[in-house]
Amino acid sequence: MDKQVYESMDNLTRSFTDWFKERVAEKEQLTIALSGGSTPKKLFDYWASLPEGEIDWTKVTFFWGDERCVPPTDEESNYRMTRERLFDHVPVPKENIFRIQGESDVEAEAVRYGALLDRELDSISGTPVFDIMMLGMGDDGHTASIFPHEMALWDSEKNCVAATHPVSGQKRVSVTGKIINASRHVVFLVTGENKAEKVKGIFEHPGEARKKYPAARVQPGSGNLVWFMDQQAAGNLSNK
Repeated sequence: MDKQVYESMDNLTRSFTDWFKERVAEKEQLTIALSGGSTPKKLFDYWASLPEGEIDWTKVTFFWGDERCVPPTDEESNYRMTRERLFDHVPVPKENIFRIQGESDVEAEAVRYGALLDRELDSISGTPVFDIMMLGMGDDGHTASIFPHEMALWDSEKNCVAATHPVSGQKRVSVTGKIINASRHVVFLVTGENKAEKVKGIFEHPGEARKKYPAARVQPGSGNLVWFMDQQAAGNLSNK
């Protein structure tokens, strides 16, 4: 588990972009599962501002790790955020975008998207494999849309599950732990001091943290796990 700590969001964004460009260069076609949240907004804005051709977007195929059960036009839609911040500004072929259909029945969509992953991705021992799984972490320690009160969903044998936000009750579709940990590269993008307590627990008390926080259960079999954090998120770590 590698941690990278940056003084500013701008520095984090540039460093992650350099890392991402290296991964794109390594592959003829790269698959990535995106996350929602405020940190990716800034990242996608930066990607959209890059000179044309700096990233070959025709080589990147986009999926999502989770989605809120809202229409793609809703302001809470992860897909809408990505479209407005990124897809509307860079030449990504439409056939390279595989969104979770948040407007559909949640249980049915979890099945459909899980089958889509089986169809579109490489697999190892029957499990679909992303080249990159991009994750965020909530201040409650959740990741994707696996929340602490539904920890059993992490261990599901399914590719995707129907999840429920613990406060709003909003339904969501989320990939499961087996999909996350099967990915060739997993990256966390974590910013803000409201994450600092959970970050400290995950890095300094991992055994205890794995019982409480889904984010602590991210341990890809590849060993390729990098946490990109700002100083606020890493602020409680004993060794920064």
